[in-house]
Amino acid sequence: MVVAVARIKFHLPDNHSLKGKRKVVKSVVAQVRNKYNVACSEVKYHDVWQTAEIGICSIGNSEPVLTSFMDKILNFVEANCPCQVVDSELEIIHMG
Repeated sequence: MVVAVARIKFHLPDNHSLKGKRKVVKSVVAQVRNKYNVACSEVKYHDVWQTAEIGICSIGNSEPVLTSFMDKILNFVEANCPCQVVDSELEIIHMG
């Protein structure tokens, strides 16, 4: 079993409240969950207005397939998110 874990950090320059941030982050998380059937959640910067970080997780049999899949998700987020992706990281974990 192979586990892929991605972290995507956003900057929301036009946001001026936690309520506005929550709206954007919830929308991104819902879109990713619905389109790709992965676990996705806000994982950091809960009380910061203009910064957000989401985590995405998927499992499979093949590292190349999962890496490609997670790249598709990142490209989707960059193309469809009303905020700037400032950092992303992908970790692949091989389970015995």
